[in-house]
Amino acid sequence: MIAIIDYGVGNLRSVEKAFHFIGYDAAVTSDKEFILNADAVVLPGVGAFADAMDRLKAMEMDKLIYRLVEEKKPLLGICLGLQLLFDCSEEGDSPRGLGILKGSVRRIPDKLRLKVPHMGWNKLDIKRDDVLLKDLPENPYVYFVHSYYLKAEEKEDVAATAYYGIDIDVVVSKGNIFATQFHPEKSGDIGLKILDNFAKHISKVAK
Repeated sequence: MIAIIDYGVGNLRSVEKAFHFIGYDAAVTSDKEFILNADAVVLPGVGAFADAMDRLKAMEMDKLIYRLVEEKKPLLGICLGLQLLFDCSEEGDSPRGLGILKGSVRRIPDKLRLKVPHMGWNKLDIKRDDVLLKDLPENPYVYFVHSYYLKAEEKEDVAATAYYGIDIDVVVSKGNIFATQFHPEKSGDIGLKILDNFAKHISKVAK
């Protein structure tokens, strides 16, 4: 079972439906025991970084996520969920993130004269082999919606980037932690393949 953390941020049901479509059990939940007992956990999210962190803390989901990481439970961050795993963001009053991975979240620069938010399809530049990217075609296209981007401090954590006026770190992984800046649940067959890769990895870990 895959638990999708419900902390009141984002369209969680679309992630749940995507897993169901490819044949995996998944459920949106805020039940901490259910989450702890799940085979893997998804941290989704859209919206403002600070608001999301406030909600995680108010529900003590931040403590739960730290425990999941300590127990080496497979964890997938999606969109804002990726950003929250890192140290801090320029959004709002420079809020602190979970600090599980090293790096900062920055505003897409206005000087680039590009549309912000970055919304639509963009291709991945795959940097290394990774669980999420297994058996994908070269430079696959995925769907983005974001105004802020990740600058990872530890480049070995970065599995893929995308170019939107600047290089953006968009797939990261370290140990049991995986994350995408884009929305795999909105990225057609490529996105479903990424979710399937994650789910298959869970099965291997469980064994």
